[in-house]
Amino acid sequence: MNHLILVNLQRPFPEGTAQDLVPIHPDFPHVLMEREAAAALSRLMERLHGWRQLVPVSGWRSREEQRQIYDSALRDHGPDFTRQFVALPGHSEHQTGLAIDLGLLGPDLDFICPAFPYEGICQAFREMAPAYGFIQRYPAGKEAVTGIAHEPWHFRYVGKPYAGEIARRGLVLEEFLS
Repeated sequence: MNHLILVNLQRPFPEGTAQDLVPIHPDFPHVLMEREAAAALSRLMERLHGWRQLVPVSGWRSREEQRQIYDSALRDHGPDFTRQFVALPGHSEHQTGLAIDLGLLGPDLDFICPAFPYEGICQAFREMAPAYGFIQRYPAGKEAVTGIAHEPWHFRYVGKPYAGEIARRGLVLEEFLS
């Protein structure tokens, strides 16, 4: 799989793309990612002892699962919220198997907008992520470029050399690829 694949509102995930999906951790057998991304996430989480405090909220999603999430968000939160935080089916990075949503372990974990503050273990994860091939995909101030609201919990695997360069230059994937 091309780790630099761009999936957004203008570029749907190409149907029929071969994927090698695996569980990210034995404690979370239903959270899948592309094999290389899962291995990188595992190394990063082990380095941080992150499995004790961070919870994988969502990894790979099928188009149908994305449809269910989209429809549910539309029904429960309305069109404005849904447009900001939930990708259209076929246009979600989660369908690539390269995206992971993480949340800080706590009693009220929100599936759509999990807590992932800019402090403590969450900030440590954010700072170390590029060394393991991950970028924070939807940073504040880049909403006009990505078409998605600020999502501090959404990370995307692009590979080590690219993640470091994207983070160093303060870019999002759309800017890096253009």
